[in-house]
Amino acid sequence: MHAILPVTLEQGPVRLVPLELCHEEGLKSAAADGALWTIRVTSVPEPDQTRAYIENALKGRAEGHRLPFAVIHVPSGQVIGSTSYHDIVPALSRLEIGWTWYAQSHQRSAVNTTAKLLLMRHAFETLGAQVVGWRTDNFNFASQRAIERLGAHKDGVIRHHAPRRDGTVRDTVMYSLLAGEWPEVKAQLLWQLSRPR
Repeated sequence: MHAILPVTLEQGPVRLVPLELCHEEGLKSAAADGALWTIRVTSVPEPDQTRAYIENALKGRAEGHRLPFAVIHVPSGQVIGSTSYHDIVPALSRLEIGWTWYAQSHQRSAVNTTAKLLLMRHAFETLGAQVVGWRTDNFNFASQRAIERLGAHKDGVIRHHAPRRDGTVRDTVMYSLLAGEWPEVKAQLLWQLSRPR
């Protein structure tokens, strides 16, 4: 797998740009659209934790195991969320897509499908990934449905796996997509995006 370096990816209404500290106010505004930090099964930062959230993401980038993006809504130029490559394992040509969230007003729109198409296409066709993974909270049913709509396969559940912000411990649902499955999944995503909404 090729080195995973900061890159800008764009299609339709979505531009993914390398996350930087200058996106702090935009992320605060996006999270406030729906008070997303109050949802116990997500990683959305509370307003006063947004800078630390970005700094942690940038630390992961410097250490080579995460590549965080700000999600920009092209028509408005506004920051509407964030997503990342993470748990990057070059020796296995494997990475995961996660830390994904969008302002409530952009959920259940073309944004998630477009962003994931951009990330998967870059991972498989440019970076040479052999597998892309996802993980989510066992009670985050909306996230599970969204991952499954992308064409990912459910690998299983890791029980008592990771802490939630409220101090409880979640089970983690794991998904993956192999490079050989990508052409059919890509065709399906492009078809979904071409349909009238």
